[in-house]
Amino acid sequence: MIETNKKRSIGREKAVLIGAITAFQSEERLDEYLDELAFLADTAGADSLKRFTQKLDSPNPKTFLGSGKIEEIAAYIKAEEIDLAIFDDELSPSQIKNIERIFEIKVLDRTNLILDIFASRAKTSYARTQVELAQYQYILPRLTNMWTHLSKQKGGIGMKGPGEREIETDRRIIRDKISLLKKQLAKIDKQMAIQRSNRQSMVRVALVGYTNVGKSTLMNLLSKSEVFAENKLFATLDTTVRKVVIHNLPFLLSDTVGFIRKLPTQLVESFKSTLDEVREADVLLHVVDISHPNFEEHISTVDRTVSEIDGTDKPTIMIFNKIDAYQSEYRDPDDLSIPENNRHFSIDDWKSTWFARTDRQAVFISATEKDNIEDLRNRLYETIAEIHARRYPNNNFLF
Repeated sequence: MIETNKKRSIGREKAVLIGAITAFQSEERLDEYLDELAFLADTAGADSLKRFTQKLDSPNPKTFLGSGKIEEIAAYIKAEEIDLAIFDDELSPSQIKNIERIFEIKVLDRTNLILDIFASRAKTSYARTQVELAQYQYILPRLTNMWTHLSKQKGGIGMKGPGEREIETDRRIIRDKISLLKKQLAKIDKQMAIQRSNRQSMVRVALVGYTNVGKSTLMNLLSKSEVFAENKLFATLDTTVRKVVIHNLPFLLSDTVGFIRKLPTQLVESFKSTLDEVREADVLLHVVDISHPNFEEHISTVDRTVSEIDGTDKPTIMIFNKIDAYQSEYRDPDDLSIPENNRHFSIDDWKSTWFARTDRQAVFISATEKDNIEDLRNRLYETIAEIHARRYPNNNFLF
């Protein structure tokens, strides 16, 4: 159990974070996930006061954790007047119901928390429709839990029937709503597909990467536009497309929603059209926050997600961002290819590290400090020019 934040900001909820150490998830890996969960909670508007973990051979089907640990957490929640309990793993509807009955506060899992953040971040009608669909798909099997207020009314006889009828009515309403939202998205998807086909005359480049790695900042830098950028998870949900010209060569640059570990399947499904920008791009710019201690796992997460949406086998430039914030103590001290102090890192130093030894092009930049941006622009120009020359052999006057 680790204290995470004893100060409570005014108007924000107090939360505890809960996770399990398993045969597939070591204590070190769980700490990383809980760090990310704390960032998610902060983005949603909650202060994480304490973490609870337990080693499990398998989750308890009723309460996920063992009864002793659940009682320990419940006592802390009551003593500290906690508002919210957040589990790092997805809980079943019955687990949420049982845990809420014991804790007597709101209980969320990682999926529910991410959905909540997406709902607060969605600005356009398209993004709101996508998030609403994902939320209804998440809610549908959990309806019983949402009727727990019935059990708090006086008298239990006669309540079961009406309660169940209400739930069945709500199920029908939600199924109808899901069907309607899918039709709305299908219609918008066709419109967006037409828009993308109308842009076929230009080479298309898509920014991809883990959430909060600096994609929107880089988008602003390359396109000289003002795309919303913030040091929060999922600051951008809507795909933004801008026309960019490097030297004399125009192309389209799109910024996409950031990926994350354990991304809810509901969101992957509802945001498939947003991800079409990745699938149909000619070039991918894979942005990596090299200052993050777990950036290698972030790379794997993004590569896996891109593969799932058939976005592989494209020219890809690995952009290692935030070199100004890199801390050498994150790395293996026995790796002599990395300088001891990040203040002495030059671009040549970066190129000599193992980061540069990849089957994809690697560029090291700082988008906020505008370090080495010209190298990135030149690499991008060369890649796009090659595609353009193959696609339009009679237009080589551009080059």
